[in-house]
Amino acid sequence: MRFDIFTLFPQMFEGPLTESIIKRAREAGIVEIHLHNIREYATDKHKTTDDTPYGGGGGMVMKAEPIFRAVEAVLGLPPRRAGEPTPPPCPIILLTPQGRPFTQEVAAELSQLERVVLICGRYEGVDERVREHLATDEISIGPYVLSGGELPAMVIVDAVVRLLPGALGDPEGARKDSYAMGLLEHPHYTRPADFRGWRVPDVLLSGHHARVAEWRRQESLLRTLVRQPEMLSKAPLTEEDRRFLEALCSRIQELLGQ
Repeated sequence: MRFDIFTLFPQMFEGPLTESIIKRAREAGIVEIHLHNIREYATDKHKTTDDTPYGGGGGMVMKAEPIFRAVEAVLGLPPRRAGEPTPPPCPIILLTPQGRPFTQEVAAELSQLERVVLICGRYEGVDERVREHLATDEISIGPYVLSGGELPAMVIVDAVVRLLPGALGDPEGARKDSYAMGLLEHPHYTRPADFRGWRVPDVLLSGHHARVAEWRRQESLLRTLVRQPEMLSKAPLTEEDRRFLEALCSRIQELLGQ
């Protein structure tokens, strides 16, 4: 898989893209990540990539021209004018608070693609013609405001790369993560079994694999019910799961009624 990231600040990506899982995936040839400085595609001597908004108002707006030139040059597309449809060879995603929410399902969707373009906005926003005539998709990582699209791009790359075959040491790791199975993950423990008087649950020390699996599943259900109950409406629940949740809810109601 290949990511092409268009940004005014490529240096921001140096740490996140050169460490841990992403580093190993790049070295193994599982993913390619190419950074493109939008400023290099500005045509004036000052390499201007932003300007004041038409109609007045505060802030600066990223210009359409350098973004179009950058994406077209990297993708090998001819310069396109109004009325000239040229389908891009891959999704071109504008990272914006107005985009569709980024979820585990979206990460899985993107992980099936061979190539993805990410455009990082900055300042007050991006010229609307980029959204209307260049981008094929828009994604937001959450209902809050950031200084630009660089951090969202890092989040998306990280979430997608870990889903690529071979990226994780545990082949089942991505499938068992929180959200991937529709539930929050169960608690994890490691040595020592007793830390300052806080002990690991006995079931995890029992060596009884079936009981351990049952405990982990029930803890996932409990944690999801308490912290993210809306997830349960979409989670693939078994009849045993439903009975456990019904008994749990009944117990909670009894305690509240006391």
